[in-house]
Amino acid sequence: MATQFIPSTRVNRRHLRILQQLTEAVAVSGNEGPVRQIVRDQVESHADDVRVDALGNLLVTRRGSGRNRMRVMLAAHMDEVGLMIVAVDKDGYLRFDRVGGIDTRQLLGKPVWVGPDRIPGVIGAKPIHLTTSEERKRTPELDTLRIDIGADSKETALKSIKPGMWASFATSFLRLGPTIRAKALDDRLGVASLIELLREPPHGIDLLAAFTVQEEVGLRGARVAAHALNPDVAIVMDCTPANDLPTWNGEENVSYNTRLGAGPAIYVADRATIGDPRLLRLLIETAEAEGIPYQIRQPGGGGTDAGAIHLAREGIPSISVSVPGRHLHTAASIASLADWRNSVRLIHAAISRMRPSLLKRD
Repeated sequence: MATQFIPSTRVNRRHLRILQQLTEAVAVSGNEGPVRQIVRDQVESHADDVRVDALGNLLVTRRGSGRNRMRVMLAAHMDEVGLMIVAVDKDGYLRFDRVGGIDTRQLLGKPVWVGPDRIPGVIGAKPIHLTTSEERKRTPELDTLRIDIGADSKETALKSIKPGMWASFATSFLRLGPTIRAKALDDRLGVASLIELLREPPHGIDLLAAFTVQEEVGLRGARVAAHALNPDVAIVMDCTPANDLPTWNGEENVSYNTRLGAGPAIYVADRATIGDPRLLRLLIETAEAEGIPYQIRQPGGGGTDAGAIHLAREGIPSISVSVPGRHLHTAASIASLADWRNSVRLIHAAISRMRPSLLKRD
């Protein structure tokens, strides 16, 4: 079955501008407003209905044409992992805690933005000249780390910083040939994809877009979004780790999870979800029919908003499609632009093929 339209694999200036805006916005879990506003500005003129729910999810509906249309939910989370200020020391240093999954080893010496005014700071690290050999063998405890904003006292720091403010890695967006480097590619790549699918949707479905909150701290927004939208099926668009770097001893890397450049990653199973086999078959058949490269994400740990969506109401057939990304949940990640563009193409082509008969059980 031919699709009506497939997005181009080419990357244009608008694509890069949106990705830069999204990734450089600070939207740690619970503080998704900056990204929500960017998304709203992009999609409002293309939507039949736009609303923000009680948790902060941005729910957008674009109705298709024809009879017996399926209600297809596409979800991408707006939040990113980051930090929260918990106290200010007497000398003006900021104590903080993690929001979402961040390895403490990734924090040392990293520049950060703090609060709504993006106050620049750095997570202090003891210079190697002053460390002992034993200290260099240990990872510092989180409660020994501080953010230094250059304040000379608690009073000075409190003029611009208050406990409860969020902080994020201060990483600028950069194109590196066929790849991009940025913070929060998990999941601003999915957000960018969903924006594009709302601008150029398949015609034969009702597209129910959920830009969700608080995914990184327990899939919280997706749970209520799925209940509110009540779709027939759901596809989650995320960014998944690509552990495709060389091994230290030169042996074959067989635990790569996904690889950059091999196409969008289709989930069979993760920690929280077994992908619906009907949707899995549809995605694979579509990719092969349309000549879109794809890979199967190695089953195992991790999870996406699908873990909450598929358990909503009476159960919602769900699956995830992710763009592979190296170094996720750190200050800077890298992803392939071709993988991103092909993920948009795959999802558009697959939902163009959806008919109510899809949901028949074997």
